[in-house]
Amino acid sequence: MRNLLLTLRYDGSRYHGWQIQPNGDTVQQRMTDAFYKLSGKKENIIGCSRTDSKVHADMFCCNVRTQCAVSCEKIPDALNFYLPGDISVYDCREVPESFHARYDCRGKEYIYLIYNGKYRNPFYENRALFYPYFIDERMLNAEAAAFAGKYDLSAFCSSGSEVKDRVREIYASSVERSGDLVRFKVSGSGFLYNTVRIMAGTLLEIQQGKIEKGTISRIIESKNRLAAGATADGCGLYLSRVFY
Repeated sequence: MRNLLLTLRYDGSRYHGWQIQPNGDTVQQRMTDAFYKLSGKKENIIGCSRTDSKVHADMFCCNVRTQCAVSCEKIPDALNFYLPGDISVYDCREVPESFHARYDCRGKEYIYLIYNGKYRNPFYENRALFYPYFIDERMLNAEAAAFAGKYDLSAFCSSGSEVKDRVREIYASSVERSGDLVRFKVSGSGFLYNTVRIMAGTLLEIQQGKIEKGTISRIIESKNRLAAGATADGCGLYLSRVFY
C-alpha cells in the first residue's frame, strides 16, 4: 500500500467545490473518476480543504492510499489524460502512510482577486470579481493589517459552519494592485466557512464607507457575523498555497 500526495490546480467556475455532492459536479468526483480509470479501483481521495462553488485553486493538495504501481513520475500525465482541461495534476510524491492532506496541513494562503477596470474584461469572467468603482488599495492594505493575529473568527464565519473551536491564527494579510487587478492576500493556520470571502467583503464595504475605517479589530472582538461585511462572490477566491 502506498500513500500518494497529489498537487493540482483547477478552475472552479463550473464545479460545486471540491467535496463530492449528490447533485453537483465536483473536483473530488472528477479526481476519483480519473484515479479509477488509472488504477481500476475506486480510491478515497482526501483533500486539504473543501472549497466552495466557483472557487479556484493554484495549489490544492490531496492524498490517496492505493496499491497502484504506476510511478510518481508518470502519475500526473496519466491522471491528466482522464481529467477535463480545467483540472491539472502537476506533482505526485510518496508520503508516510499516516499522512493526511487535511489534518497535517499547517496553514494555507488565499488570494481574493478583483478586476477593478472601468469595463468588464471577458478574460476575467468567473475568475475575478468585477468591481468598476474606485479602490484605494493603500488604504485597504493598512486596514487589512488588522486581520493578523490569533483570535476567534466567528465574525468572519457564515452561519452554516458547525465548527465549535473557531480560534485560528492569521499570519499575514495585505492588499496590492497590479494595473486593474487588486489582490487581497491572506495566510493563516486555518480558515472557517467563507472566512476569506467575508474578509474581502468587509474590505470592500470599508472602501464604500458602509463600515467605518479602523474598526476591523472591533469587529473581531464582537464575534458577531452581522458586524462584518457581505460575503464576496466565490469567483474571485483562489487557494494559492498549502503549507505542511
